[in-house]
Amino acid sequence: MAVLPIVIGENEPVLRKKTATVPKVTKEILRLLKDMDETVRNAEGAGIAAPQIGQSLRMCIALINGRYTPLINPEIIWRSEETDSMEEGCLSLPKVWLPIVRPVGITLRYTDAKGTEQERKLENFNARVVQHELDHLDGILIVDYPQQKPDASHKEHAKM
Repeated sequence: MAVLPIVIGENEPVLRKKTATVPKVTKEILRLLKDMDETVRNAEGAGIAAPQIGQSLRMCIALINGRYTPLINPEIIWRSEETDSMEEGCLSLPKVWLPIVRPVGITLRYTDAKGTEQERKLENFNARVVQHELDHLDGILIVDYPQQKPDASHKEHAKM
């Protein structure tokens, strides 16, 4: 396992394009997921997506119920109508914290590291982390969300 360099900057091409589907869970994919896991732990983040380590693959690691969980080819199949706003940061955009409005609940479909399709209902922080990471898989960053007013707050929050 290795701590990988994190791609920094909102104009980095790998952070701005839609990722490719992972066709099969291979040893190489599992190795990359382990490296991503070590990288996000080292950075003390709440999640990391493959583009953030320079790989345009549809997979990420997300902190769900206190555990770093690998998500391969994740997709949101349901979003709650209820939303809330919370400041989010990003490992690829150091020192940027912005209020982002997201659905409070989602249903997520993904393939786990064993190659098994899973479906999970997630709420609150768990749902927020996953939505943030899935944005990365579609080339979307927190700076792309509309802002009602500038917020200069730099309080400690979970880095995603």
